[in-house]
Amino acid sequence: MVAEIEPSNIEKSFLLESLQKGIRVDGRGIYDYRTLKIACGPEFGLVEVQLGQTRVLARVSCEVTRPFPDRPTEGIVQFNAELSSLCAPGFDSTGKPSAQEVAITRMLERVIRQSRAVDTEALCILAGEKVWTVRIDIHFLDHGGNLVDAASIAAIAALRHFRRPDVTVDGEEAIIHDVRERNPVPLSIHHTPICISFGFFGDGGMVVLDPNLLEEQTQASSFTITLNSHQEICAMNKAGGIPLESKQIHRCIQIALAKVDEVNEKIKEALK
Repeated sequence: MVAEIEPSNIEKSFLLESLQKGIRVDGRGIYDYRTLKIACGPEFGLVEVQLGQTRVLARVSCEVTRPFPDRPTEGIVQFNAELSSLCAPGFDSTGKPSAQEVAITRMLERVIRQSRAVDTEALCILAGEKVWTVRIDIHFLDHGGNLVDAASIAAIAALRHFRRPDVTVDGEEAIIHDVRERNPVPLSIHHTPICISFGFFGDGGMVVLDPNLLEEQTQASSFTITLNSHQEICAMNKAGGIPLESKQIHRCIQIALAKVDEVNEKIKEALK
């Protein structure tokens, strides 16, 4: 179970009073993202993302499995998010997945798998018999707020960094080549959806981009927009009871469009 340590009422009041003056407690502007660092590991599909004080490790792996009966020519893409006591005090990785872990996993499934970011047909080896199952494990190392954005960036970067073993198909036989014998091949990625999150405070009149942990614990609502480099909206998700006006949503979309371009450039630089 997850039991985050709640900030005091004094801390929350100070944060709200500062926001009313257009000041964030960490010194950022209202629409500033925290410093983003992306580092690729020594093996394919291993990527660490640091967004401010939030750190996330994504690891992509694959194995040969049978396809789902109703999708015999498509591979499978799976996600798993893990929070532990190493991430922040109050988290417990024992027992069944927490509600927050489930929510993040479902969000990643929605923005990456359901938007068909990964070409699942390219993961087919033998129709109805053998396909690649690609698994993305997300491990949260430090919780400084806005886990969803950091997780989406790490997942996409890891998928683009990953290489699977090459395959030769001869009739009904498939030969999986050892990566030491033949160069592994990258996944076919259609597009790169990135989550950009906003926090709304009070009656919704105050909004910030990329809320940190204290801001998340104080906000009345959150709003996450998922966009790709083609400026397409892949998903939108709102949590909390404050209704958002159309002009607020439009403003958030415009800010997110610019930020997604910056994030994609960071990913490209890390993959060089």
